[in-house]
Amino acid sequence: MKFWDSSAIIPLVVEEASSAALTQELHEDPHMLVWWATPVECVSALARLEREGLLDAAGLSQTLERLVDLELSWSEVQPIERLRIHATRLLRVHPLRASDSLQLAAATVAAEDQPRTLPFVTLDDRLALAAQREGFPVVDPGG
Repeated sequence: MKFWDSSAIIPLVVEEASSAALTQELHEDPHMLVWWATPVECVSALARLEREGLLDAAGLSQTLERLVDLELSWSEVQPIERLRIHATRLLRVHPLRASDSLQLAAATVAAEDQPRTLPFVTLDDRLALAAQREGFPVVDPGG
């Protein structure tokens, strides 16, 4: 099992340079663990691609269908008080955005405060550095 950040999920539903490597990563270990708000972050990223003209309406519909298929197979870390406490601490010690601190806090809670036990998959350099500093083995098939 690995924790997947939304930045690593988008290439699973939209063709990008890292898509093949991330698809292989998923095939090697198909049990995805994600933060509760990951679907919202993913839809936000996909809508941005449509607004920027990189996806047309039909392409957006197809990617949203692929996202729903992934959602049916992954497990989600729910929003609990302990997670919010971790996220707040992470914001004070790492240069993270709020959404990234929640991703990393969700992984911390999922790992039961033993980050070395849960690989963290991300394409976000800032989040990868924070995860590494927190003790997570960071998987970056795109890098």
